[in-house]
Amino acid sequence: MMRIGLFLLTNLAVIVVFSIVFGILSRVFGVGGVHSAGGINYASLAIMCGVYGMVGSMISLFISKWMAKRSTGTVVIEAPSNATEQWLIDTVAKQARAVNIDMPEVGIFNNSQPNAFATGWNKNKALVAVSSGLLQNMTADEVEAVLAHEIGHVANGDMVTLALIQGVVNAFVMFFARIIGNFVDRTVFKNEGEGPGIGYFVTSIVMDILLGFLASAIVMWFSRLREFRADEMGAKLASRDKMISALDALRPAEQRPDQMPESMKAFAISSGQSTGFSIANLFRSHPTLDDRIAALRKYNPSEA
Repeated sequence: MMRIGLFLLTNLAVIVVFSIVFGILSRVFGVGGVHSAGGINYASLAIMCGVYGMVGSMISLFISKWMAKRSTGTVVIEAPSNATEQWLIDTVAKQARAVNIDMPEVGIFNNSQPNAFATGWNKNKALVAVSSGLLQNMTADEVEAVLAHEIGHVANGDMVTLALIQGVVNAFVMFFARIIGNFVDRTVFKNEGEGPGIGYFVTSIVMDILLGFLASAIVMWFSRLREFRADEMGAKLASRDKMISALDALRPAEQRPDQMPESMKAFAISSGQSTGFSIANLFRSHPTLDDRIAALRKYNPSEA
């Protein structure tokens, strides 16, 4: 579950920074043309939110691989030092050729939980990484299927599509956050000046965070759909039986607390049990293993 969580947190941080910067510029220098004596200019606000929202999403996309390496401690295999590393390189290379993408970087991160992820701003500039636990606890056939699943995410352009969806979501979040901020500023703080007051800025930032969190349900819905597509690619490149076996092998890991960094959970092949407070299924980045296996049993790679 690693890829999307990191993207969402990075995106939210960028949006909050943009909100603060834009607030300072508009307050001190009058930049933006959103506020006037008559209130908010909704057309200007919509344009501003669209630009800032999409830029925030694109920045998150472009630094996704760098952030993934840092947050998981992934070590990229520059020159294979053993048979396992050579096999990983050869398997990913074969799968990449099969879907007509450039060879991704291949890495290993130290984590006892069986897991893997793929990320990158471009399908030809991707990273595929597996955990030490995956290599220790899965058979070669199952690891092959997991790698094929991750190559499926890359080949399907899931990160780029995610960025576009997130950009649109960002725009709506920023737009409504500022409408609510203006309402609070005028009605609660009784600001009757030409420009926005402190109530507007504080409320807007708080609503950016709150609405951004709630709107992540849309991104999670997209993530669940793409997991089914990636599973199908795994079945196509490896085999349906290998993909089902790999998913089935993840069941023990789901019964343990998730060891992946919180920011990376949505990008991995597996998601363990969450500890503590849990939000309903709307915020699940992955379908259940039972649902994924049931979908695969109905899928015929030869007909795809």
